[in-house]
Amino acid sequence: MKKEIKFSLVYRDMWQSSGKYQPRVDQLVRIAPLIIEMGCFARVETNGGAFEQVNLLYGENPNKAVRAFTKPFNEVGIQTHMLDRGLNGLRMYPVPADVRRLMYKVKHAQGVDITRIFCGLNEVRNIIPSIKYALEGGMIPQATLCITFSPVHTVEYYADIADKLIEAGAPEICLKDMAGIGRPGMLGRLTKAIKEKHPDVIIQYHGHSGPGLSMASILEVCENGADIIDVAMEPMSWGKVHPDVISVQAMLKDKGYKVPEINMKAYMKARAMTQEFIDDFLGYFMDSTNKHMSSLLLKCGLPGGMMGSMMADLKGVHAGINMILRSKNEPELSIDDLLVMLFDEVEYVWPKLGYPPLVTPFSQYVKNVALMNVMQLVKGEERWTMIDNHTWDMILGKSGRLPGKLAPEIIELAKSKGYEFVDTDPQENYPDALDEYKKEMDENGWEYGPDNEELFELAMHDRQYRDFKSGVAKKRFEDDLQRAKDATMAKSGYSEEDIKKLKRAKADPIIAPDKGQVLWEVSVEGPSTAPFIGRKYQHDEVFCYLSTPWGEYDKVMTGFTGRVVEVCAQQGAVINKGDVIAYIQRSDIFA
Repeated sequence: MKKEIKFSLVYRDMWQSSGKYQPRVDQLVRIAPLIIEMGCFARVETNGGAFEQVNLLYGENPNKAVRAFTKPFNEVGIQTHMLDRGLNGLRMYPVPADVRRLMYKVKHAQGVDITRIFCGLNEVRNIIPSIKYALEGGMIPQATLCITFSPVHTVEYYADIADKLIEAGAPEICLKDMAGIGRPGMLGRLTKAIKEKHPDVIIQYHGHSGPGLSMASILEVCENGADIIDVAMEPMSWGKVHPDVISVQAMLKDKGYKVPEINMKAYMKARAMTQEFIDDFLGYFMDSTNKHMSSLLLKCGLPGGMMGSMMADLKGVHAGINMILRSKNEPELSIDDLLVMLFDEVEYVWPKLGYPPLVTPFSQYVKNVALMNVMQLVKGEERWTMIDNHTWDMILGKSGRLPGKLAPEIIELAKSKGYEFVDTDPQENYPDALDEYKKEMDENGWEYGPDNEELFELAMHDRQYRDFKSGVAKKRFEDDLQRAKDATMAKSGYSEEDIKKLKRAKADPIIAPDKGQVLWEVSVEGPSTAPFIGRKYQHDEVFCYLSTPWGEYDKVMTGFTGRVVEVCAQQGAVINKGDVIAYIQRSDIFA
């Protein structure tokens, strides 16, 4: 019999790749015993990445959720692991070093054993400090290679990075194939190269199933020395998520590997309970296309978990693009035509931006640039005219070194704007900040919490934590859920007119001053969307922009302070002068 292969259930990532929200703490506590009863998992991914931010978004304390979910696994010896974005910690933008240090102490105290540290640029300067901080905090640092497919992302490129991370103290390496586009043969050769040089280092493979290569990739890495495979389970396996543990086990058992048996009775119970969670509320926010596999993903290289947000963005601009085409007497585009255009543009943009691995947040940056380029090209205008500040930070080197070279046109564009390129340690751009957050906690009379976990949560997710403490997050989530339910009812034939009339009677309309396309935002953290119901705007705050047919971007202001009660124009909608963009209820009468 060949070596033993262990399985890790990526329960957090199953949800992250399927929809907007994740189970509540009461649901996590219910599912944990069934996961244990299945008897086949050496590890479970319990938190990290967007998990704790999502808790805050629906008004739940993430510290209590992590402690409650990890506890049953700790008690039976199943290792827990989290996802960690290195310089970005648990969020989408850089974190001060003192907050990063605190994270590992807090997560270790909460029952998390392993931290999977990745940098979207594979920048060792962003990963190595976290390896040291994790060891200091008592955690196992699993250093990560973000896998993609390009001329610069070779076995030699990755093996060199692995050498540096192992030398820095990482006892484990994760091959994070976040888009599932790593070629099986290359992954096998990479695994072999690492194992031959570092035989005692544990290698864990994480591959999404979207483009259809994942089972072949799993077999290749196992044949070349991998130790642990990330797997999913029904009803969320396959699609843009991960292969199912049943299939992976059957394949490896047939090849002679020692693999754990699966308690199928417990599997079916866990499957039914997970479906119950979907039916409860989570399913309202799960894009049905995330259940589909597509070889088209090989072309663009975007992660499967991004497809939902990308499709939302495409649907948002679809009508506006067709209106422009009609005005030019050109044929309209279907959503599939637009999808292929976007894939082609990502393929064009990606090398010019230095081949950043398409993983959070850099996949969002590349997608946003490509989407904006498509919109501009349809108008007959130039590319690269709408690049957001986060993307410029990446281009200029503030997030670390890009794997490839920037195109001359991007360098010239930066110089024309007076921007400067940097090559300093990215962490130096973000000074320590815990003292400021302590001051805020003290002024508000907020407890720091056990092991300073509440202080950490504010420092890591300050805006979301404040909304959680004020109660606005819970209200926003409830509004979000109600809108999703209303939309579902509308599809079943129920009218929304009475509800709209009631809301409008208490609100003021925001009128479009010109004809144009509505642009609410270009979001990095998710799909670019209109504001949530209940979002407050100050009297002097930009409400939205109008992209006019003559190429200007007009600011639309409310002129008064109030909250959104209805949005009439979604991202990308084309409206005429005098149309209602939204209804705002003045704050002095807002209940």
